[in-house]
Amino acid sequence: MTALRRLGGRGRGRRPPRRVPVPAGLLDVLRDGPAPLAAPPEGAADGGPLRVGVVVPQFRRGSGGHSTIANLLRGLEARGHACSVWVVDEEGRHAGQSAEDVADLWRAFFGPLRGPVHLGLGGWAGADVAVATGWQTVPAVLRLGATAARAYLVQDHEPDFYPASAEREWAAWTYRQGLHCVAASPWLAGLVAERYGAASTSFDLGVDHEHYRAHPTHRRDDLVLFYARAVTPRRAVPLGLLALEELHRRRPTVEIALFGEAQPLDTPFPHRHLGVLEPHALAHAYASAAVGLVLSLTNPSLIPQEMLACGLPCVDLAGGSMLATFGADGPVTLAPFDPLALCGAMETLLDDLALRAERSRAGIAWVAGRTWPAAAVQVEAGLRQALAGAALA
Repeated sequence: MTALRRLGGRGRGRRPPRRVPVPAGLLDVLRDGPAPLAAPPEGAADGGPLRVGVVVPQFRRGSGGHSTIANLLRGLEARGHACSVWVVDEEGRHAGQSAEDVADLWRAFFGPLRGPVHLGLGGWAGADVAVATGWQTVPAVLRLGATAARAYLVQDHEPDFYPASAEREWAAWTYRQGLHCVAASPWLAGLVAERYGAASTSFDLGVDHEHYRAHPTHRRDDLVLFYARAVTPRRAVPLGLLALEELHRRRPTVEIALFGEAQPLDTPFPHRHLGVLEPHALAHAYASAAVGLVLSLTNPSLIPQEMLACGLPCVDLAGGSMLATFGADGPVTLAPFDPLALCGAMETLLDDLALRAERSRAGIAWVAGRTWPAAAVQVEAGLRQALAGAALA
């Protein structure tokens, strides 16, 4: 015992204990099951206004998933629904922040909502539909009472975010818990239905056309923009850096700019670090570049659509989700998972002004109908399907 105490005492006082995040409510739902559902309000499945409580994980500036949620909620609020946001912070990212601090950060990062933003679930007073978002929020939503139905806003196949791990297994488990999945593409809706047996509908990611549109800005023919969000492994930043290293070797006069990551990246080629840009600055960057590079290993990112809306031809990976969304001959140039192939795709666009102009026109036309109000209509339909399914259960 003395030896164990000596071993355990090494380093004491130097570092705090490491926090191991565990989804809130997971043990409770495994032990006791989901909370019973309440009776649905009359007419809620047919067209009446809904009370929608959306449970989200902790957040940081630049989170595309939270930005999507905020845009969808503004669309739902515009359609007469009462929406609220509930932040579940199993990582401790908001430790030391008050509920007011977190609400202020949400507004600063993702824009205002009419409804409240809460820290934690202590004040939960019920909803017509309780909506899980990140996989970590599903156990907590399953344990919420005073709700008539539960839904799951699925923005990506989240098991693919992890190597073999508890988190990977738990993320897959969430799709089997009977929540109606409202997925961020037909491809993703099909995946959760076929692989996990989940009921699912889909919506098309919107574009903020107020910011992301063709701008009267000089477009350079020697500037490449790369979405280098290294904190998000599914953005395949190491692959993109290899492709750009080769591009710089072949074409040293082409300027390379990286965005999406607050911390500058150490690269083997010179580049401009743009950091995390506000929408107006990001739109200006898109309108100024010749080619965009954004890599999607799972569901498509918002970034290719926003590039297209600004008339920027872009290159992405020829994976199943991208092929299903954009098509093999669509407005986005799709290339294999190979740095030389990606470099070649960028070179082809850089060399061919006519091809860039064609892709620019095709991209603007492709995104024209993709708006957040239209996406909110699709999400609302999914929420009503969740209510209809709960009423039949």
